[in-house]
Amino acid sequence: MDSTEEEKLIKGCINLDRESQNRLYKIYAAKMFAVCFQYSKNREEAEDTFHEGFMKVFQNISSFSKTGSFEGWIRKIMVNTALAKYRKNSHLSLLVRLDDYPESTNERYNDEILEKIEADALLQLIQKLPPAYKIVFNLYVFEGFQHKEIAEKVGISTGTSKSNLYEAKAILKKQITKNYHLVEATTIRYGRK
Repeated sequence: MDSTEEEKLIKGCINLDRESQNRLYKIYAAKMFAVCFQYSKNREEAEDTFHEGFMKVFQNISSFSKTGSFEGWIRKIMVNTALAKYRKNSHLSLLVRLDDYPESTNERYNDEILEKIEADALLQLIQKLPPAYKIVFNLYVFEGFQHKEIAEKVGISTGTSKSNLYEAKAILKKQITKNYHLVEATTIRYGRK
């Protein structure tokens, strides 16, 4: 969709045009549901987050400032909706084993693992992580947030964010090694350098 079409679609949604709202929904529904699912414990919770997020998109569409991409703006709403739901409903204590995990500079990709595991299989393993680990992992790896930003968004310390990422990686490494019958799996580096 070019920028003129996008502007027209946004204006239609601001004017409560049902056809424009329906079109916007159809364009972004699949991608945004996938985002919501990343941050949810199951499909039902993802659907709730998705619907709540789209309501916020339609309610706040007039505040889109046209700086950055429209899709990025919608994604941010979905992630923030999922995080708010997590904070509100989290009766679990955040799992922490290390108070101040220093990030290793010696991590490298394990080509054997990356060749054997497909993206869908990796996403399924990520989905099974404990909620506190999954939230931090997703924010760090998929959204590109730094630990300080994650700590502020989730309401934890920076050390807890680092620890939860470390533990999430350790769990994934163990599951990948187990599921793909690898004798030795080195640390996988997710995200940025």
